[in-house]
Amino acid sequence: MKRKSVLLIVAVLLIAMFTLAGCSPKDDGLLDSYTIPQIDLDATAMPADIANEYKEMYGYDVVDDSIDYLAHPDAVQLDDGRMVIYYSKGHGRGAIGGKVSSDGKNWEEIKGLPISWQNSMETPTVYKLQMNRGTTNEKSRYILISGCPNWGGKYKGNGFNVSLSDDGISGWTEFQNFYGLDVNGKQGDNFVAPIVAMASLTQLKDENGNWTNSWMGFFHDDNAYNYKSILTFDDYGYMKWSAPEKYFAKYRKIEKKAFMCEVEVVRSEAGEGNELMLLARSNGSNRNKEMNSLMSISTDEGKTWSEPKQLPAAVNGERHKAEWIKDNNGNNKLFITFRSISKDSKNFKAVDETVGSGNGKWYSEGWVAWVGTFDDLKNGNEGQYRIKLAHTYLPGQTKSVLAANGDCGYSGNVVFDGGYKIMTSTYGMFSQSRDKTIIASKVIDIKLIDQLVAKMK
Repeated sequence: MKRKSVLLIVAVLLIAMFTLAGCSPKDDGLLDSYTIPQIDLDATAMPADIANEYKEMYGYDVVDDSIDYLAHPDAVQLDDGRMVIYYSKGHGRGAIGGKVSSDGKNWEEIKGLPISWQNSMETPTVYKLQMNRGTTNEKSRYILISGCPNWGGKYKGNGFNVSLSDDGISGWTEFQNFYGLDVNGKQGDNFVAPIVAMASLTQLKDENGNWTNSWMGFFHDDNAYNYKSILTFDDYGYMKWSAPEKYFAKYRKIEKKAFMCEVEVVRSEAGEGNELMLLARSNGSNRNKEMNSLMSISTDEGKTWSEPKQLPAAVNGERHKAEWIKDNNGNNKLFITFRSISKDSKNFKAVDETVGSGNGKWYSEGWVAWVGTFDDLKNGNEGQYRIKLAHTYLPGQTKSVLAANGDCGYSGNVVFDGGYKIMTSTYGMFSQSRDKTIIASKVIDIKLIDQLVAKMK
């Protein structure tokens, strides 16, 4: 009896440990390594005998390399088909720059941006708001958001700043601040100091499944609390943001252990369904990244969330950005970009970055995209394949290899050509000289990628 009691207690403790970690007690090894194919689209990885139709997808296009350090782009498609990218002239803070393109490859500077953007305190995010969606009065507005974290010095926590535009390229309003310091420099009851606001901004439906003019924005703070705030507009067209709410309080132990942050939200059924999926970065204590990225489901428009689970290694990373695309057969798939984080210990001796920023516990494969289905993520499956979009160089590297510079991966993505092409952009050191951190883009033809992946099998 004593032996049975001890075994029962051990079993209970093990289950509790796995529950706290947000994963199933049955670990099939997919948390640390992936088995799906990965295609490398860096210019140095292009096969010498590859057909001409594939060559344009290798390498990258320069969006902006005008100064030594540019970072953290986001992107949106305008109603006229053009694409815009907005980014910070500094690491997470600094003046906001903008570029516009008609093809995702050639970029022109956007001039006349708001004066208040010169003092942006955080990574800018940009979204298209589909007002009156699904009605004859549907129209677009564009929104750019920049948080105000407590970075120290002159960068004191101060809510989040928001600008609006009717066309996404001109007429941007000056920043309007929400939930920051009052006129006396004091913190109010709903004060927040957001990091990456809004990491996601999701249009919501009503109880009958109809689209509303309301959007759920997510951000986090430097204590790993994750918040939501709902954007609406009054009868005069002025913005209203609801008081920030800690939406993951029920799972605080997991949220804190993972240092959950930078949450992406994707809607099921090609963006038309009734399930929302949350994908979160897990930074861990001292950036050790003990847990993989997290996934959680909501079936009530973000009011409640399921207990988070760890994602497979194939989609483990940071700053996920998800878009719906069409595959070679016209089926809906997810294309998710992120900064890859790998904890595959068998590769530690072969990579160039297992100390320093990796703390000897992880390394980055750099700027990566994952392709698979909503159900793959929901059910913990690996997905279909991965794409290394371009190599970001570590010191001494002369070509694309396994480990890459992890200062990359925040992406702005635009799907076009009926869902078969996607422009993706990020920042990083893309040259062997490592002289600048630039904003780069590339256009992916999913039909061609599917063909290349098929040849790998």
